[in-house]
Amino acid sequence: MPGLRAPSDYSEEPSRHPALKINAKAPFNAEPPRQALVSSYVTPTEFFYKRSHGPIPVVDDIERYSVSIKGLIEKPKEFFMKDILSLPKYNVTATLQCAGNRRTAMSKTRTVRGVGWDVCALGNAIWGGAKLADVLELVGIPKYTNTTPAGGKFVEFVSVDRCKEENGGPYKASIPLSQATNPEADVLLAYEMNGETLNRDHGYPLRVVVPGVIGARSVKWLDSINIDSQDCKGFFVQKDYKMFPPTVNWDNIDWSTRRPQMDFPVQSAICSLEDVNVGRHGKITVKGYAVSGGGRGIERVDISTDGGKTWKEASRYQKPGIQYVADDEKSDKWAWVLFEADVDVQSNTEIVAKAVDIAANVQPEKVEDIWNLRGILNTSWHRVHVQVRHSSM
Repeated sequence: MPGLRAPSDYSEEPSRHPALKINAKAPFNAEPPRQALVSSYVTPTEFFYKRSHGPIPVVDDIERYSVSIKGLIEKPKEFFMKDILSLPKYNVTATLQCAGNRRTAMSKTRTVRGVGWDVCALGNAIWGGAKLADVLELVGIPKYTNTTPAGGKFVEFVSVDRCKEENGGPYKASIPLSQATNPEADVLLAYEMNGETLNRDHGYPLRVVVPGVIGARSVKWLDSINIDSQDCKGFFVQKDYKMFPPTVNWDNIDWSTRRPQMDFPVQSAICSLEDVNVGRHGKITVKGYAVSGGGRGIERVDISTDGGKTWKEASRYQKPGIQYVADDEKSDKWAWVLFEADVDVQSNTEIVAKAVDIAANVQPEKVEDIWNLRGILNTSWHRVHVQVRHSSM
């Protein structure tokens, strides 16, 4: 498209922070170290996980860049950046999480397909941009619309990003029109991240941010928006990111039997410790994150130092100095909470974390119960091991 292009190779990749753990080089997929992830409530852009399906698009001429909105609407229109920038700007603090977060641990039960992620394929950012509901009003779709007069029920986002899964075509995904036109859903066409212009890895010049939903629907490097009567027919909506039971394998899978995954389930992970830790006995501070999809706040985070036999509640917080209450208007409903608990460890043990959201959804105990062939949505109890080295002094 004019102004924004997808390179044919990986010779124009942006620079990245050297501390990132690279899970795939081409296309580039990486996550931060655990302790760096939970060092602040708002994730620094350089430590926000990187997820791509091809070479990172390049802006050659921002003045010529535009996004077209077309499909089952009365007034198709082309929007340039100046048009988007002229709309009211909103800042939304939201955690984006790859559906494959914690896939590596799931694959230890049985092999799965997909990029291997540890526990850091997520991040919490302050996204700045125009509300999609405001933009859609300019093409004749009022707020809180479920169906357009011409029968449009879904909003499809098409990227400039080219990927092998689409046979060289663009990455695309969709959300219901009812969500797109609801101002309280806070769906953004974002051009800022943490108070700065989006960088290339995160969708410059314009991306979609769909809070509370798996990251795959927050399309980067936006090219066009289509209003359609059906869900997007793209690979990542129809033949990926669907939750199947453990009995389904690659020989008997029928993708049409499952709906595309949207909200992510309640999740937590310990980030102050690695999978296996060696240290002296005594006090340990356990820190991590907890988050749930759909704007559901975190009601509780439980920590166990005996593999899940007994539990103590961790403290939860978002912004420093402000008490976190799960469904309070001062809390960021689309964002994670960080948690902290001091525990006493005297012998070799397994430390476990599990979170409960305001709908009383709780993480499942065993990864085996939620195993699926694509390794998505591993929200089982997070476990780390501590080996105590007793002093000989």
